[in-house]
Amino acid sequence: MKIFSWNVNGIRAVIKKGDFGSFVEKYDPDIFCMQETKAEQGQAEIDLPHYEEYWNSAEKKGYSGTAIFTKPKPIAVLNDFAAEISDEYNLHNDSYGDPRAEGRVITAEYDHFFLVTTYVPNAKRDLSRLELRDKRWDPALLHHMKMLDAKKPVLVCGDMNVAHTEDDLANPKANKGEHGFTDEERQGFQNFLDAGFVDTFRLFTEGNGHYSWWSYMSKARERNAGWRIDYFLASERLKEAITRAEILNDVMGSDHCPVSVTLDDAKLANL
Repeated sequence: MKIFSWNVNGIRAVIKKGDFGSFVEKYDPDIFCMQETKAEQGQAEIDLPHYEEYWNSAEKKGYSGTAIFTKPKPIAVLNDFAAEISDEYNLHNDSYGDPRAEGRVITAEYDHFFLVTTYVPNAKRDLSRLELRDKRWDPALLHHMKMLDAKKPVLVCGDMNVAHTEDDLANPKANKGEHGFTDEERQGFQNFLDAGFVDTFRLFTEGNGHYSWWSYMSKARERNAGWRIDYFLASERLKEAITRAEILNDVMGSDHCPVSVTLDDAKLANL
């Protein structure tokens, strides 16, 4: 089973460029998750009859949003966090609006695992949303992951808007303390690992130079001056079934590229 995640930074724009269709044709995902769709279902001209579509769009037009396209039909699909989690972590209005209305999470349940796709809020250049990330959003996401993991293994994918270690961005010294590389955001990600979830890419690849986002400025992608901020996290007990984890930096169309994991179906069924 091949599962992909891609922050498309506007699904309609990627379709118009032709990059969306070529991606699906080349990689033929069993499941692919998208973040920053910036659209509602039906606004994008997508003709993929072999896929079920699930969308969580922001109330604000042309902003944020997530989607899952899947060949295997899920048992159930949930948008956002459960109400009790949002209430416990006070995920209500901040100066930017209501994070619950930004279409940032979809959870799909399959026979052998849960799949969560998320577009984690950006802390903002002036760090004005760091408190939301540090004190509320990241803890709420971890609570959600642990609650699911108590029932069956979990895969979490998406734009996490943080480079975890110095190996995950090209210029760590220059960016220390900047949004996406603050101590608080990095610790928030570390908390996922400390809770028993694994960074799947690091099961197979060490070192730096492996990035999933590049600024549009200064030919950053050509120079590979990027950040790894798109991830697949997995329950520890899923490790046996994960045969590959990749960054597909040849896929164009967005300032992000897709990331993927491949699962061994037989091992997955025997977990």
